[in-house]
Amino acid sequence: MWVRSTMTYRASFVLMTIGNCVAGGLDFLAILLMFSHIDALGGFTLPEVALLYGATCTSFGLADLILGNAERVGQRVRDGTFDTLLVRPVPVLAQVAADRFALRRLGRTSQGLVVLGWGAASADVAWTPLKALFLLVTVVAGTAIFCAVFLAGAAFQFWAADASEVANSFTYGGVTLLQYPPTVFAQDLVRGVTFVVPLAFVNWLPVLRLLGRDDPLHLPGWVSLCGPLVAVLLLMLTGLVWRAGLRSYRSTGS
Repeated sequence: MWVRSTMTYRASFVLMTIGNCVAGGLDFLAILLMFSHIDALGGFTLPEVALLYGATCTSFGLADLILGNAERVGQRVRDGTFDTLLVRPVPVLAQVAADRFALRRLGRTSQGLVVLGWGAASADVAWTPLKALFLLVTVVAGTAIFCAVFLAGAAFQFWAADASEVANSFTYGGVTLLQYPPTVFAQDLVRGVTFVVPLAFVNWLPVLRLLGRDDPLHLPGWVSLCGPLVAVLLLMLTGLVWRAGLRSYRSTGS
């Protein structure tokens, strides 16, 4: 329904998609301006940073398209409209994902894909079919990891009701963090996004493997291959948290 209503006004949809793409690209513009004064950032060249940036933005853009509306759960809990999702013969999570589905978010994904393609073509990587498949799997696993973070944030709203900014600090904050090489951050922060909230598996660890670089934590090489496994485990864990939150839901009665 939301897709049909969006496509009714095609010119508006195209303009909003382009605007979404341009707004997302401002982050990379800042990186370009930075590299107009320096040759490397934390030991990484511009194409290598573009590879990190593109992998992050593509994964997040897809997750935002699929489950970005989960951040509206807190508002629905507060105003009581979440009740309407419980009486329909459709899984609640599917309704949350489809609620006000915004196809214009493809703009951010497109911008991430362009930067990822340029970074992959320009970085010093001897591409093989296996490495190309590894990059594709990395983007899919990164999308699943961001979906799990969105789901955990939505489940948290059942208890907190008004703490969407906390969830945003892990989603939007995580995207900003992963756009830069891990070498520019303190090791404690790198440990946090590797072992606590495993965002490092979205791009840092897999891309470092593609570039042939050691990770700052000096982990065994096979760890960088664990992105899909981490994504599956994270989705299973956040799925359990979502179910627990749903069972504890208490309507406002409004």
